[in-house]
Amino acid sequence: MGFAPPQVRFYPERKDRDPGRLDELGAQAIGMAARPLRAAITPVSDRAQVAAVVATCRRLAALDEAGFDREIAGARARLRRTGLTAAACRLGVALAAEASFRELGLRPRKVQHRGALTMLRGSLIEMQTGEGKTLVAGLAAATAALAGVPTHVITVNNYLAERDAGMLAPVYARLGLRTGVILEDMSPDARREVYLMDIAYASNSEIAFDYLRDRIGFGNGGPQGTRARLQRIVEPAAPYLPVMRGLALAIVDEADSVLVDEARTPLIISRQTDPDAEAAGTGVALEIARGLDRGRDYIVDGDERRVRLTDGGRETIGLMCAALDGIWKSPIRREEVVQQALSVLHIFRNGEHYLVADGKVQIIDEYTGRLQPDRSWSDGLHQLVEAKEGVEITGQNLAIARLTYQRFFRRYMRLAGMTGTAWEVRGELRSVFGLETVRIPPHKRSRLRFRLPRVHRRKAGKWRDVVEETRRETGRGRAVLIGTRSVAASREVSVALEAAGLAHEVLNAETVDESARIIAEAGRTARITVATNMAGRGVDIALDPEVAANGGLHVILTERHDAGRIDRQLAGRAGRRGEPGTVSTILSLEDTLLDVVGAPVGKRLARMPHAIGLRLSLFQRAQRRAERVHARARHDLVRQDRRINRLISFVGGTE
Repeated sequence: MGFAPPQVRFYPERKDRDPGRLDELGAQAIGMAARPLRAAITPVSDRAQVAAVVATCRRLAALDEAGFDREIAGARARLRRTGLTAAACRLGVALAAEASFRELGLRPRKVQHRGALTMLRGSLIEMQTGEGKTLVAGLAAATAALAGVPTHVITVNNYLAERDAGMLAPVYARLGLRTGVILEDMSPDARREVYLMDIAYASNSEIAFDYLRDRIGFGNGGPQGTRARLQRIVEPAAPYLPVMRGLALAIVDEADSVLVDEARTPLIISRQTDPDAEAAGTGVALEIARGLDRGRDYIVDGDERRVRLTDGGRETIGLMCAALDGIWKSPIRREEVVQQALSVLHIFRNGEHYLVADGKVQIIDEYTGRLQPDRSWSDGLHQLVEAKEGVEITGQNLAIARLTYQRFFRRYMRLAGMTGTAWEVRGELRSVFGLETVRIPPHKRSRLRFRLPRVHRRKAGKWRDVVEETRRETGRGRAVLIGTRSVAASREVSVALEAAGLAHEVLNAETVDESARIIAEAGRTARITVATNMAGRGVDIALDPEVAANGGLHVILTERHDAGRIDRQLAGRAGRRGEPGTVSTILSLEDTLLDVVGAPVGKRLARMPHAIGLRLSLFQRAQRRAERVHARARHDLVRQDRRINRLISFVGGTE
C-alpha cells in the first residue's frame, strides 16, 4: 500500500530547534533551578493521577467482554476528539491496563501507571531494571494511538523491537489498534505498510535511516520544500512516496543508549569508492606508520584516544613520501592518512573495538557489546583496519546525506523515553532534547547489596580472585553473572574458568545468536555466565526458586566502563523486582580504563600494599575523565552538525 499524493502534504515534524551552546547552558541552569519546585509538586499530582487511573481500572474490571468492547469504542472516539489531554491520558492508560490483564494476565502496578502518564506528558522516566518498562511503553503507546497519534516505539536493536511488539500485540489488537515491526531486510513497500499502522516498533538505526531516505526523496526543505512542491506540479502522477508518515510521537526505550551513547555517531547514507584504489593507499599508509618511531615521531594520547604527530614526525613522513605521487604530495592529506594508520596500529584492538567475522571487520558497539555488521568507520579508517587484519578491503563510504541523532529526535512533535540509567546524563537530555528526567520509585524496596570493591595490581590476580569468588558463590547454590568490558576480556575470564574446571557459558558479540538461550538459563542453580555489557540491556534473568532462596543472582563486575551508567546497568541484572542479589567489583591496575588517566606516578603508588583507597580513586578519576571526553565529542558533533546544515542549506543540498 502506498501513500495517495494528497497525503504527502501531511508529514508532521517539528521545525529544527537549533539552540546554541549558550541556549543549552541556559536550559540546564533553568532546569536545575526549577527542580526543587517540580520535586515538591510532581509526586502529589502523580498520586492523584494514578489514583484516578486505578479507580477507572476497577470500573472497567467489572464489565463483561461486550461491555469492555463498547467502552473501547466510545473512548477511542472521545480521545480522537479531545487529543491527549490529562483526562484522556488517564482513560487511555486504564483501558490499556485492563486489556493487558484480559489478554496477557498482567495487571499493571501503580508505578507502571505513573511511568506511562509521565511519558505521555513528554518526559523521560528512569525505572529500575525489572520494573516492567516494556509494559509501561505499551500503556503509553496504546493511549497515544487511541487518540489517533501515529506512534513509534524505538529501541536499541531489532531483536528487542520484534520481541516487545510480539509480546504486546494481543493488547493492541484488543484495543482495535494495528501494530507492526520494521526489520532489516524489508522492502520500501513493506516498511510503508508498517508505518501506516497505529504503532510501529523499530530500532533507532532503522527508523532514522528511513527518515533520512525520505529527506533525500523530498529534497532540501522536506515535503513542503520547493523541490517537493515543484515535483508535484511537474510530475503530478508520480510524486515521491515517502516511506514514513512523519514524526508525530516517539517513545524511546533504553533512551540513554539511543539518545546519548549512539549520539556520537552521525547517520550517513553514502556511495563507495574503488576498493582496489583503497587497497593500494592503505598498504602504503600502514608501511609508513610502522616505520615511524613512537615518542620521537608521534605520541599516543590515551586520554583522548588519538595519535599526535610531532614536528619531527611530519618531517620524517615528508622524506618517506618524497618519491610518491597523488595524495602523498600533499602534506595535510598524507599526515592525516598516516595519523589514521597509527590509530589503527595503537588504539583500535581486535576483540575490543571490532571483530573479524566471516572474513569481514565488524564494529563492536562499546555500549551494547553487539556487532554492527552494517556500519563502517569513515575517512578511510575502516579500510586501514581491514588492511591491518589482512581481510578483503572494501570501498570507502563517501557521504551523500547525513543527519545526527540529536537533530533527528528533536524533530519529533512529541518525544518521551525510558531507561534504567539516565540520572547521570539528565542535564544533557534536558538541554539537547528538552526532556525532563523523572525517577519512578520501584514497586518493592531493593534488596540488592554491593560488596566492597577489590583492586589487584595485576590482571592475573584479578582473574584468580574472580574464579575463587565464582566457585564460592556457586557452591552456595547461587547463579553467577560475570560482566566484562570487551570480547577479549570475556575470552580471558573464560580461559581462567576453564582451567579451574568451572563449566560456564559466554555471551558476547561472537555468540549473539545464542543470547536468548543463554539468558534464559542464566538464573539456574550454580549456573555461571560470562557476558559483555550486551547482557545489561533489555534482558530479564529469571531465577530458579532455589537460587532465590540461596541469595539470588551474584554479579561480578570485572572492569569499569567509560560511563558509570553501564556499570549500573549491568549490576542491575541482580536484585530485580525486590529479589535478593549481590554485586562484587574486582578490578586490576592493568585494566583498560586506566589508560586514559595518563598518571604513571599515581599507578606506581597504587601498586603499594594497602593502597586500596588510592586505587579506587584512580578508577573514579579515569571514569569521570572518559565521561567528559565522550560528552565533549557529542557536543562537538552537534556544533559540527549545525555548521554543515547551514552550509548545505546555503548550497541547496540535502542534509
